[in-house]
Amino acid sequence: MEPIVYRLDSRLANPGDLTSFAGHIDLPSYELGGREFVLPEGLDYDLVLTNGGEGILASGMLRGHVEGSCDRCLEPASFEIAGEVNEYYLFAAPQDARAHDTDGDFGEDYSEEDDDFFLVEDDSVDLTEALLSALLMDTPFVVLCREDCKGLCPHCGQNLNEGECDCASREAERKAEMSPFAALKGLDLPE
Repeated sequence: MEPIVYRLDSRLANPGDLTSFAGHIDLPSYELGGREFVLPEGLDYDLVLTNGGEGILASGMLRGHVEGSCDRCLEPASFEIAGEVNEYYLFAAPQDARAHDTDGDFGEDYSEEDDDFFLVEDDSVDLTEALLSALLMDTPFVVLCREDCKGLCPHCGQNLNEGECDCASREAERKAEMSPFAALKGLDLPE
């Protein structure tokens, strides 16, 4: 994904100032959990950036149409993404992070990945990771072609949405024949 960077200007110079920032991301696909998802129309985002005094708050929505495959029957499936973006970018690293600096060169070895915050760098905010997180967090863990998808038969592979197979009845018959009481079935007892 191409970096999405907002360059700070006079519109966000004072605490309480806010500005809108919207755009389109031409991302053809993404991967999550070893599965690939296609974004035929890319993604759209609509954010509000607010100067919170100690940093910039980026909040808004990421939207898009996603196509993949059903987890039950492997047929095509699609869903809509409406991910919430909510990230805070600090103007300077917190003092307690500086206090944990053991070698005295906080600026050189320290990176924002060391803590759970992002920094405003070079008067700009890199929104890429916040948008990507919104996309991944809104992707469902189980993707279905429809809510009542019956899936595939584990024995013959028949798509049970298209029709039933006789595997369940054959398995029941096989279990009945394997039962130690199966010999009693043919036993002719007086009434």
